[in-house]
Amino acid sequence: MQTGTAGIPELYRWLAPATGPIDDTAVARVTGSRSWWGGPLDVEGLALGSVQAALTAVGLACGPHERFHTESSSVAAAFASLDHLRIDGRRPVGFAPLSGYFPARDGWVRLHANYPHHARALSSALGSDSKQGLGDAIASLSAADVAQRVTDAGGLAVAVRAPQDWRRSPEGCFVDTQPWIRFDLVDALGPALDGGRRLTGVRILDLTRVIAGPVATRFLALLGADVLRIDPPAVPELIDQYIDSGFGKRSAASDFADPAQREKLTALLPHADVLIMGYRPGALEKFGLDPHTLRERCPSLVMVTLDAWGDHGPWGRRRGFDSLVQAAVGIGQLYGQPNAEAGWRPGALPVQALDHSTGYGVAAAALALLARRSTAGAGWAHLCLARTAHLLLDLATSDHDRRELEVPRDEAASVFGQLSFASPPVFADGKRIGYRWTPGAYGADPLEWAAKE
Repeated sequence: MQTGTAGIPELYRWLAPATGPIDDTAVARVTGSRSWWGGPLDVEGLALGSVQAALTAVGLACGPHERFHTESSSVAAAFASLDHLRIDGRRPVGFAPLSGYFPARDGWVRLHANYPHHARALSSALGSDSKQGLGDAIASLSAADVAQRVTDAGGLAVAVRAPQDWRRSPEGCFVDTQPWIRFDLVDALGPALDGGRRLTGVRILDLTRVIAGPVATRFLALLGADVLRIDPPAVPELIDQYIDSGFGKRSAASDFADPAQREKLTALLPHADVLIMGYRPGALEKFGLDPHTLRERCPSLVMVTLDAWGDHGPWGRRRGFDSLVQAAVGIGQLYGQPNAEAGWRPGALPVQALDHSTGYGVAAAALALLARRSTAGAGWAHLCLARTAHLLLDLATSDHDRRELEVPRDEAASVFGQLSFASPPVFADGKRIGYRWTPGAYGADPLEWAAKE
């Protein structure tokens, strides 16, 4: 395998059901340091392996005209892109006050309340909208009781578990039955890519939110795809998160519950090449926008879905985010540290690596399906954050020292002000590829495809 950095997990091999065996000469090259974040898990290996898989898939889809590669400092910066973003010098808003770890009567829980509607559900379930009030309520309850009450109210909470307890649970056992990328291939042929022009002319409908899905479509936009992201106006994205992942895309709004707007959205599908969906399984069924219905309507459309816990199984319809998955599967325990107030406190990965690695896996799956569509037929793929967490937990581990890597940065003007941001982690024939444009105003683009170049 042609890599400049030894021991990278060969995550590109998960593409083989769609691509066939991948020859070593087709594997994207990776150079630079092998470790830098430190800690008990090989987060660097997960990051490098997922970016390598996506870049290998680029070469398979776009042909041998360019050699794509990456290097460690760019991957490290990309996985912390929100941390490195500056908007007129301002740092992005991080986790909300009600998000985080809280001690329960018999353990710990992790809450997520960054979105206002989730914060309201959390407050309703536990009877307080203050951090102190929530802490007092949680301290009187078991961790399992807190998680169930909040979940039943439509909020987000999980009990912190040990890795072995998670893997023995019904939900953990289900995740273990799934491949990292699950492909479902069909013989519905579609148009071939225009070799030598990267993804120019490829139309991608982006129905994703938060981090993993938007990272995937940011990567595909970087390669020239026409990415149209669509959000429901009643539940807007957090603006700093949107800016971080909005480079090179267009952004439109559509009320999925409005039949006229939904008709305009579905009219885009016959002219799309790829649909990437990141909504909770079952969330869009009532609008006829669920994967099963869309597969029947557009069999030659490449579709990739992603979620937190899997698209079926015990937690198949449960909400989730990277931070919650880390807590539930045992990563929070592995990264726990002594704490002056509580004696011990759960921790977290140095970056939201489950989101970012899953995002690059989503992009790799879409590219692998595009590569086969014109000769063998299209297909669909699925990934989930919990299965990415299992990948990480199963990698060979050893404690390694933390080191600082240089952060490659770019500067550009935008409608939000002057942006300073991490440079993309993609090189072609030795030259870094840059974003085509900065994020535009949220939801301001028309609900239609741009004219093909």
